[in-house]
Amino acid sequence: MRATTEQIARAPKVALHEHLDGGVRPATIVDIATEIGHDLPAEGAEALGAWFEESSSSGSLGRYLETFVHTVAVMQRPEDLARVAREAVLDLADDGCVYAELRWAPEQHLSAGLSLRETVEAVQAGIQEGKQIAALEGQSIEIGQLLTAMRHADRGLEIAELVVDFRDRGVAGFDIAGAEDGFPPILHLEAFEFLRRENAHFTIHAGEAFGLPSIWQAIQRCGAERLGHGVRIVDDIDFSDPENPILGGLASYIRDRRIPLEMCPSSNLQTSAVPGMTSIAGHPIGQLKDLGFRVTVNCDNRLMSGTSMSREFALLVEAFDYSIDDLRWFTINAMKSAFLPFDQRLALINNVIKPAYANL
Repeated sequence: MRATTEQIARAPKVALHEHLDGGVRPATIVDIATEIGHDLPAEGAEALGAWFEESSSSGSLGRYLETFVHTVAVMQRPEDLARVAREAVLDLADDGCVYAELRWAPEQHLSAGLSLRETVEAVQAGIQEGKQIAALEGQSIEIGQLLTAMRHADRGLEIAELVVDFRDRGVAGFDIAGAEDGFPPILHLEAFEFLRRENAHFTIHAGEAFGLPSIWQAIQRCGAERLGHGVRIVDDIDFSDPENPILGGLASYIRDRRIPLEMCPSSNLQTSAVPGMTSIAGHPIGQLKDLGFRVTVNCDNRLMSGTSMSREFALLVEAFDYSIDDLRWFTINAMKSAFLPFDQRLALINNVIKPAYANL
């Protein structure tokens, strides 16, 4: 049976691909922008939220990324970083998330004089406060930071060193993000090699705005544990016979090695990540799930897509007639793939996620 709206709302969720600067509350942007004198493209929280969603739906990843000018601008002071992080935790907990990883790029938050370390400390302070408030409201949530290096810059190793320094203080792993075309993962190979020597976790944005070479580099040259998006892996699958799809070598490797795909349906639709995709029903997530890939569901940027984990689940239910068992499958996939110690992942699966789904 198709999952109901009530079941979706009550279902525990796991968000692995959640950009901190892509989930800022519009009202918070207005508040901070007023304080610091930053000009916004729309007046009032409601109009601003609509502007973000409309501007992010051009079909261009480059145009999509330009909207972050305004969110990053209001995340430069320590109190503002802490506020945004605190509110992100509360919003995710209110949406039923029991675990989430918040990714963001410290190098983009230095204009008010903070050091890289100070930005990480400010975000962690906000996360801790958010967790405490959520717990008082009966909403337990675990959160990890993913420190991101920008693909076009040269601070990858520096950010990777921060990941290792803070890995016992709230930082779960590393990522690279930004314009994919022209900035392949291999440019940050030194950072990835360092992380592997230090036994640290990392994911890589790959296969969103560029095709199979980006995914191949991320996996085979850089050693990514997960793929951020990875939606273009469908380019390596022959669907000419829909009843008998044929996987290419790279697709087979990713499926057989259980490499997680951090899929973000609404975001992928907005940026035309897959040529010809015009609706959620046309998103390859359905085919990849049927083929047994380790698929996870994520928001990417809640502000830019005007979305939430519950909304992403609802869109998939509408498009593919998914049942609550299907949503449970996505959620357990994500929890298995989290950058969290095995015993903690297992505890959340067995003590939180499975019992909650059993009661839906």
